[in-house]
Amino acid sequence: MKFDFSTPTPLQYFTTLVRSDEHLPLLEAAASLAQDEYPELDVQQVLSDVDHLAARLKRRVAEGAGAMDRLRALNQLFFADLGFGGNVNDYYNPDNSYLHRVLHTRRGIPISLAVLWLELAQGLGLNVQGIGFPGHFLVQVTLDEGRVVIDPFTGQSLGRGELRERIEEFHPQLPYTPSSDLPLALYLRPTSSRQILARMLRNLQDIHRTQEDWQRFVPVQDRLIALLPDAWTEYRDRGLALAELGERARARADLSLYLQEAGDTSDREAMADRLAELGRSMS
Repeated sequence: MKFDFSTPTPLQYFTTLVRSDEHLPLLEAAASLAQDEYPELDVQQVLSDVDHLAARLKRRVAEGAGAMDRLRALNQLFFADLGFGGNVNDYYNPDNSYLHRVLHTRRGIPISLAVLWLELAQGLGLNVQGIGFPGHFLVQVTLDEGRVVIDPFTGQSLGRGELRERIEEFHPQLPYTPSSDLPLALYLRPTSSRQILARMLRNLQDIHRTQEDWQRFVPVQDRLIALLPDAWTEYRDRGLALAELGERARARADLSLYLQEAGDTSDREAMADRLAELGRSMS
């Protein structure tokens, strides 16, 4: 039997982490996203750094403390004492999505801050979830007294009225039903670890696409496809980026797969034309 002792590539490592939804290690997978930009990054050191914060937090919590006291201790350490918060001055810096940089600068975007907060909260035994809220990722904790929704960008607890205002910024057509929580509850459904990782990657995707940095865009697409192998638009977007980089054979493979699997999409004709152009340029 032949054994392979070679070091896995960052993509291979990530693919192994996200292979199954059961016990998907969110913190480790999220930390590994930085390996494309920081090849020497030690992901295990990132996990150790978070473990140290968790141990520091536990020392502050009295044995047998109730959930509300544990939540207060977490927010005091995370937001007040350590000063974690949103990077309002450089929001679109990719470093805001890389957990080792967020741990160092204590500045990030809502979803990267949320991943760290969720890990610490779970270490305290709190019932917490990430919330894929429109435009701004939130976290929530379920207590005997009810649900507390927190903005990880500011540390602010959000009431029903504030949450509705945020929803209406994106969906002004939402009907106002003061006697019912149903429309609001639809926006507070828990987000899975796979969905959180996808949202983190799409934040990086948007940054690199806006800057037309296709060299950095393609590795993000590689990870998105590993995470969501049936998301055919990600193959299309990777194919278009590869074409920009002159990698025509790989671009044709991605666009061909998109046309084969995506069905009757509105851009089907345009993508077929682009595929034909790539074929002519290779002949």
